[in-house]
Amino acid sequence: MNKKGEICLGMAGAGRATELHISALLRYTGVPVCLKRIVARRFEQVEEAKNRFGFLEASLDFDDLINDDEIDIIDICTPPYAHEQMIVKALNHGKHVICEKPLSGYFGKEGDPTPIGTQVSKKVMYDELLKNLESLREVVKKAPGKFMYAENFVYAPAVTKAAEIITKKKSRILYAKGEESLKGSSSPVAGEWSKTGGGTFIRTGAHPLAAVLWLKSKESEWRGEEIKVVSVFADMSCVTSKLTPYDHRHIAASPYDVEDCGTVILTFSDGSKATIIATDLLLGGSRNYLELYCNDAVINCNITMSNMMSTYFPDEERLDDVYISEMLPNKMGWNNPFLEDEIIRGYCDEMRDFVECVYYDKEPKAGFDLAYDCIKIIYAAYLSAEIGKAVEM
Repeated sequence: MNKKGEICLGMAGAGRATELHISALLRYTGVPVCLKRIVARRFEQVEEAKNRFGFLEASLDFDDLINDDEIDIIDICTPPYAHEQMIVKALNHGKHVICEKPLSGYFGKEGDPTPIGTQVSKKVMYDELLKNLESLREVVKKAPGKFMYAENFVYAPAVTKAAEIITKKKSRILYAKGEESLKGSSSPVAGEWSKTGGGTFIRTGAHPLAAVLWLKSKESEWRGEEIKVVSVFADMSCVTSKLTPYDHRHIAASPYDVEDCGTVILTFSDGSKATIIATDLLLGGSRNYLELYCNDAVINCNITMSNMMSTYFPDEERLDDVYISEMLPNKMGWNNPFLEDEIIRGYCDEMRDFVECVYYDKEPKAGFDLAYDCIKIIYAAYLSAEIGKAVEM
């Protein structure tokens, strides 16, 4: 903390995830927070973010965050290939760490044929990931700082309410279905395995996957028994590669060596099932939901698009600064605007939890175990899709 008793936050990255994290944090004032320094690779980008969000300082060197004694928390919102190195560095320097999903991944090694997404065996990737995860677990275990996994679906009000119902009603989740689909990504590196560690499933499927795993952990708690994923079966493909440039014109996905469509079936140790869907093929905004079929309830969580408001515009005149929803090509016609987006999608409660965990020395709702399980299952899914059969966990 600084001399004012504020929690000091340092930010790595200046893209969309940074915008979501800081916008959510600025809506919450329960714990005093100082936005100390933001770091990114490009001067123009980091200066714009510094001025927009009110950081005191900006620079291009991650070590500036490490070496600042006032900074308590380092929030890692960089592309995935940089996550692991930054996590280790920050924790070894006594910092608390917030890390955007995914925790880690396989991004290539010296001597790998390229592009690695199509040329390197997923078995090699899976085995290498498991080794790295165990090393990372040891770092997290020994570090004095907390590791906090920025998975906003776990904090979304609809998912939190579902957890309350399951716990109090003693419901058993027999089948769960979750999806996040978009028309692509705003990230310029989203199509490259070496930067993202995968395609649409690691980028978007990670959200419903984490929510299902977390809800099953809540069921596990009331039942007093461990419930784990025991097998993963997946189908992955690049559907848009078959399109002509003209037919591709409405879709923002530009996969180079990654998938743009993925479906994964999970089997849990209690015999229950889950299906997770992720695509870059959805026009008209975004689709984020969870459906839970329980022994004594059905629970549907519509995260986006919601029907709290609808709009119709024959044109876009004077709407330049009006946010309607994510990934819309335009604002004309009928739409369902995102209302209180930071709240509905969980970012406010996520950032509140993390800051309070540091301020009051508590453990986060989303921590290393959830991050570990998610990325392990994602890579088991990539392996399953390659070999054409289920991977036993």
